[in-house]
Amino acid sequence: MSSIPVRTRGRTPRGGDPSVARLLLGVSGGIAAYKAIETARLAIRAGHTVRVIQTPTSKRFVGTASFEAITGAPVLSSEFEPDPARGSYPGEPLPERAPINHLALVERAELFLIAPATANTIAKLAHGHADNLLSTAALAAACPLVIAPAMNNRMYLHPATQAGLELLERRGVTIIPPEEGELASHGEHGIGRLAQPEQILAACERLLSAGASPDGWAGVRVLVTAGGTREPIDSVRFIGNRSSGRMGYALAAEAARRGAEVTVVAANVSLAPPPRSRVIEVQTAAELKLACERQFESCDVLLMSAAVADFRPARPAATKLKKDAEALTSIELEPTEDVLGALSERRRPDQLLVGFAAEHGDGALEYGRGKLARKRLDAIVVNDISRAGIGFDVPENEVVILSASGERQVGKTSKERVAQAVLDEVETLRRERKGSNGAAGATTAGRITRV
Repeated sequence: MSSIPVRTRGRTPRGGDPSVARLLLGVSGGIAAYKAIETARLAIRAGHTVRVIQTPTSKRFVGTASFEAITGAPVLSSEFEPDPARGSYPGEPLPERAPINHLALVERAELFLIAPATANTIAKLAHGHADNLLSTAALAAACPLVIAPAMNNRMYLHPATQAGLELLERRGVTIIPPEEGELASHGEHGIGRLAQPEQILAACERLLSAGASPDGWAGVRVLVTAGGTREPIDSVRFIGNRSSGRMGYALAAEAARRGAEVTVVAANVSLAPPPRSRVIEVQTAAELKLACERQFESCDVLLMSAAVADFRPARPAATKLKKDAEALTSIELEPTEDVLGALSERRRPDQLLVGFAAEHGDGALEYGRGKLARKRLDAIVVNDISRAGIGFDVPENEVVILSASGERQVGKTSKERVAQAVLDEVETLRRERKGSNGAAGATTAGRITRV
């Protein structure tokens, strides 16, 4: 899929401060509707003002009284239902005349979030249906539109749903992907769980900040490497590793959500491609190096998360080696190219490079610091793969982000959350670099942040 930046529509938050934004929350009819209450509560605690639109079906799961108690404002469900607040948000004066419901709320909103977004609602939005207040307001939205899908895994993975999400993304809608885990149906497990309210709010605030800040990600070109290279032994067998590409794809998705133009060099990744990203598929370390060299000159940020093989067979066989042939007792190996080191030698002063180091056991941080200095990187993400349940081919990770300014510890969490922490660090480094090139520019030496 070609790279498509997030479209920031409508007004920026009042004063350019996302902490005082007007948020319109749309709630559609799924079991995850109860999580929308917590999303609204967190948004209000963060300083936002919130109005809520519920579909009629959603009220079978959560009543309007809960949202009205939390937001301090009436909840609407129908285009023909009068709004006692006349389109105003909490703390605002009451307008003199009653507006048109589906226009007033979204016209004043600085962001429209639909969470949960069911398969039915996604289909309506993708095809421009306007048969209830929520879908009608979405069509009238001039502000950023964000949706957080939630449904059974089979419904989410159905081609119709995926096509609808892809179509919405092409139109500039921001998608907060669901999580993988236990589903509402007893005994079922898979992708489709609504993202956690904290993640949803954080994604909305990042989008608001990007639209309000000159330091946003719009126009920033990010190059991500993902997966693990495979070095052929013969025409069938290879030397490889267990990297699935989850971390790289999470980084790509997060960068795209923030508005960057993203290119991914993917080595043997079987996952669905990240949204709004251009994917270049490779297999070997040599192919990955060539692809990166071709893209590196035009990128602003490099996130080198791929697990590149350190060695490859010196003389791979052109055909399949037969088991009944002469016994193969050894394979002569030769080192592969140092892709990141070679790119670092070619870097421009304004480029920012982030490496990744998967280490095993004691000494991981010391090795990471050495690699940070040796390869002249701006930051390196270190994780200890000796610990069970983190690292390769699993949904979670635990890392330490090292830079010249200090270290940032990210406790065990989803790779999507790790990606957010890494991109937050990149933002900090970019600000520091801009500051050091100008009059203002305090460093944060020795800072330690825990996420």
